[in-house]
Amino acid sequence: MTNVRQFCYIASNMNYLAHLLLSGSDPHVVMGNMVGDFVKGRVSKEKYPTWPDHYLLGLHLHRFIDSYTDAHPQVRVAKREVAKKFGRISGIIIDVYFDYFLAKHFDKFSSQPLSDYSQSMYRLFRSQHDLVPIQMESMVDYMIRQDWLMSYASFEGIDLTFHRMSRRLPYLAPIREAGLELREQEDFYEKIFLDFYPELESMCDNFIRQWML
Repeated sequence: MTNVRQFCYIASNMNYLAHLLLSGSDPHVVMGNMVGDFVKGRVSKEKYPTWPDHYLLGLHLHRFIDSYTDAHPQVRVAKREVAKKFGRISGIIIDVYFDYFLAKHFDKFSSQPLSDYSQSMYRLFRSQHDLVPIQMESMVDYMIRQDWLMSYASFEGIDLTFHRMSRRLPYLAPIREAGLELREQEDFYEKIFLDFYPELESMCDNFIRQWML
C-alpha cells in the first residue's frame, strides 16, 4: 500500500475516540472497530477463519457506525455547514469535531476519565499488537507516542490534528483552518453532536447485542 493510499484510509475516518468507546469493553471488539478502515472487502469467518469472532464483530461494527453516521440527517446538516467553507473534505472535518465534543463531554458517556481511558486503550493496542494490520502499525505507534486520544480534548490538539493532515495531500491543505470554524460555531456543532451521539450509542449497543445472540 502506498503512503497516499494509507493516509486516505486514515483521513477517511478520524474519529478514533468514538469508534473505540462505542465498542464496549470486549478487547477483540475494540480492536476490530479500531482497525476497520484498514480491512477492505468482505469480512466473514470463511474468509478469515483464524480471526477471533469478536474481532470480526468489531470490523462489522465499524462499518455500521460509518454507514449510520453518514446517513443521519443531523450529521448531514453539520456536513453541509462545514462544506460551505471546506467543500468535499467536510466529512473528515466533522469526524474530528465529533471526537472533540466526545472528549469534552467524556464524563457523560464513560465512567472513566479520558486520561485513564486513553492509557487503557494504548495498553490494549500494545497487548493485542498481532491484531493490528501491518499497514496500520506506524499509525498506532504515532497515536500512542503523541497521545492522540487526549489531544482531541483541546482546541490546541484539534489545531495540531488539522495541521498534520494539511501537510499530507494537496487537496487537504485548507483543512488547516478547520479549527477556526469550530471555534466560531462551537455551539452549533456541539448541539448536533449531543443530539446525535446518544442515539448512535444506543444503536451500537443494540448491534452488539444482536450479533451476540
